[in-house]
Amino acid sequence: MPLQKHHQIVSVDDHLVEHPRVWQDRVPARMKDAAPKILEVNGAHQWSYDGGIYPTIGLNAVAGKDPKEWGMDPIRYEDMIPGCYDPAARLKDMDLDGIEAALCFPSFPGFGGGMFHRANDKELALECVKAWNDFHIDEWCATDPARYIPMSILPTWDIDLCVAEAKRVAAKGSRTISFPDAPVPLGLPSFHSRHWDPLWQVCADAKMPISLHFGSGAYVPGFSFSAFKPVPGQMPEIEAPFAVAITLFSTNLMWSTVDLLFSGALQRFPDLQFSLAEGGIGWIPYILERSDFVWERHRWYQKIDFDAKPSDLFREHFWGCFIDDEHGVKNRHQIGIDRIMLESDFPHSDSNWPNSRKRAAEVLADVPDDEVAKIVELNARKMLRFPRLA
Repeated sequence: MPLQKHHQIVSVDDHLVEHPRVWQDRVPARMKDAAPKILEVNGAHQWSYDGGIYPTIGLNAVAGKDPKEWGMDPIRYEDMIPGCYDPAARLKDMDLDGIEAALCFPSFPGFGGGMFHRANDKELALECVKAWNDFHIDEWCATDPARYIPMSILPTWDIDLCVAEAKRVAAKGSRTISFPDAPVPLGLPSFHSRHWDPLWQVCADAKMPISLHFGSGAYVPGFSFSAFKPVPGQMPEIEAPFAVAITLFSTNLMWSTVDLLFSGALQRFPDLQFSLAEGGIGWIPYILERSDFVWERHRWYQKIDFDAKPSDLFREHFWGCFIDDEHGVKNRHQIGIDRIMLESDFPHSDSNWPNSRKRAAEVLADVPDDEVAKIVELNARKMLRFPRLA
């Protein structure tokens, strides 16, 4: 069995649940009432923010529960295991799972900070973004700097604020930025515009990769609606089970990848890197084959790079991430063995916790030792500039 004791697993996609004091302890005093805080509502813990009430605190935080009990998000902190929101307890859960280090995405803000992007009070939203970043770097990751990897979110509604915050968190030691996988559904300029160039420059200069987590752009695929023409002002009835959306999650990142491959941004910023968080890897060989096919035939008359082959750009700029993807592992050389990383997705329903290491050993059973080391640890440490400490 190739997964040996000397292999440390670095998960590039886990999640944390913010504790009730994250924002109340950090925003200016005059903003505390409108800033995110936990209320008791009919026996449930709910977030209050910017005049709204948000009932989901755990966001699919089902670790430790029998799958037959899934279906409802936790309604109180006591309904979750402490490792969801307590960084010291999380370390014990990681030990149980065989995970050495973890990169933890937000919950209440949304994976890419979309909650604050959609907020009405943008002055408050900016302070909330900064507060989350300070919490993550100074509190969560400071619990054990050798095992927690600092990440940050950005005030995506304003490019100048984005640049300023990216510079600030880079100076604080942030190793990656979580950014919307699809900006357009949020009303933002696309990856094809030059709008994001100042941010790409900061991230490239700081060697701070962009983590694109599926769904962070507010679009969830796979819903069928009851009527072709919805009634104005009414949400159409969703007929498809959420299983459809769960199955199709990775398609978000297929779009993001192809968008960026043909955007021209990768040529302008040769040091820019993108991590495809929770996207799986089995689809990558096909997308690269198809992208090259289209490029070969259509670059003669379209406004796309004439010389840069999409598959070459992918292996220079992208990192694939998987939880449990046997097909992808079998086709790893078509992806690029230096561009594949492992994730545990704790505490969500796709996670194999507390058997992540056991399952990884099964999936990687036929993979040579040097390749296992890259997949479970070395590639992530290289991308995130997060060296193993003695």
